[in-house]
Amino acid sequence: MANNFTVFTRTWWRENPDYPNGLEPSIGKSRTIGRCATEEEAREMCRQYNATTGQTKSNRRLSRKAEYREG
Repeated sequence: MANNFTVFTRTWWRENPDYPNGLEPSIGKSRTIGRCATEEEAREMCRQYNATTGQTKSNRRLSRKAEYREG
């Protein structure tokens, strides 16, 4: 079965002391963390990442989240 879905992470903020709370809106570069054959598998991989690794202090602050795309 082909790996039709790419799971990746990226941040939505970056540190900038000139912005409120020291965070500037900024869509970060995506980093692939896995590939899945089905959309259900991709959703589960995202859920697991966001519930564990995504909960480190740095990841929460910069809003690093796992997402997926087809292809």
